[in-house]
Amino acid sequence: MPRFHTILGRIIVLHILALTAAAIAVPLASYFLLNATANGFENRSLQAHADTIAAYLSPNGRNGWTLDLPSDLRTFYLHGFDGFAYSVVDAAGRTEYSSLHGGAPILRGDLRASDAVYFNRRNGKAIYYGASIPERRDNRTVWIEVAQDLEHPDVIIDDIVADFLRRVAWFTIPIMLVLLVADIFIVRRALRPLVRASEMAGAIDPASLELRLPTQDIPREIVPLVRAVNQALDRLEHGFRTLRDFTADAAHELRTPLSVLRLRVDTALSPEAAGPLRKDIDAMSHVVDQLLAVAELEGTVIGPSEIADLRSVCADVVALLAPVALKHGKDIALTGSQDPVRVAGNAAMLLQAFRNLAENALAHTPEGTTVEIDVADTGIVRVLDEGPGVRENERDMIFQRFWRRDRTRTGGAGLGLAIVRRIVEAHGGVVNVANRLPHGAVFSVALNTAPAK
Repeated sequence: MPRFHTILGRIIVLHILALTAAAIAVPLASYFLLNATANGFENRSLQAHADTIAAYLSPNGRNGWTLDLPSDLRTFYLHGFDGFAYSVVDAAGRTEYSSLHGGAPILRGDLRASDAVYFNRRNGKAIYYGASIPERRDNRTVWIEVAQDLEHPDVIIDDIVADFLRRVAWFTIPIMLVLLVADIFIVRRALRPLVRASEMAGAIDPASLELRLPTQDIPREIVPLVRAVNQALDRLEHGFRTLRDFTADAAHELRTPLSVLRLRVDTALSPEAAGPLRKDIDAMSHVVDQLLAVAELEGTVIGPSEIADLRSVCADVVALLAPVALKHGKDIALTGSQDPVRVAGNAAMLLQAFRNLAENALAHTPEGTTVEIDVADTGIVRVLDEGPGVRENERDMIFQRFWRRDRTRTGGAGLGLAIVRRIVEAHGGVVNVANRLPHGAVFSVALNTAPAK
């Protein structure tokens, strides 16, 4: 059996094979049944004619036979109505009587037996289907031969049988095509609950783990599979929520010890000794804030009515990071559209995403260079730096959680770009990275623009 990519395709192909077999078998079976019925009817008709002739047949004293047909029967056979003819042959093979021209027998040769014999014989241009039926009288036997000319215009049964297959094909094929179309409609309708369940399963993601596949209208054979999938989703949701709650709780619990540690370093140590420790504490606090942001983002859903101005959001990012850039001998600039760029989204979350992108760019661009945030009217924001760029084989990995190219470098946990991707995906957008010439990287975020008021 060939492989099928869909259940519908498999069912349709199998139905086509079944209908094709039925389209062949039904006419053939009907043909054989009709042929057998027609032969039975003709045999009974020949037997009735032979019985009629036998009723008027009697032996005479000269070893011969006398046939005294009524005038109407004599006229019937004389003119060959319905193509019928008869002959009477005695035991010596002499033709006693015949309705054929010249008194010839229907059978030429010996085809006489103790029981009725049915035959097809050509006599001149005529094709006869007939019977040779013995009749015994006074210990003497005579054979009554009765036949019908199949070429006679009044013989319609054989014409019907002969043309049956050709005629039946004209309505069998359209009927089978209609049945095939009906089958496709019925099967598609029967599979509709499975298609809906499949679409729902494809829509389940970390932001919608509460969704479950419906069990109503599902075929009974599929219900156990649907229930097993729902149970797996229950376990997955429980584990996912437990992990998210643990991450949030751990981040919250770490904030207070870090704040206390910073306070004690500032009060107990000299500024020279406290400086390096304060830098490490700030880095740890940044990681804790990112962990808390990751936990909060997992359950975040963007409202359909939320609108944000990309130009304003990116301007706030530049204002927040300008002191940091100047402190390290770098610059940050906002370019592109001077008008508001409205997109469907949450301004606070987008601010966090573009801040992470800008901080990542400032961390990799050398001193004396500029990080540029370009805002387009189409809802695309590009963050450009002049750093070493991103290797092609790393462009997917950099958006994964906790991934870092250099794990010996302190100050980050590899969560910043993962947060960016989660926020962009929550807004129905796409984030990409590419290299720029002569050197540097460009991160592009494409968001859906909102209609103007």
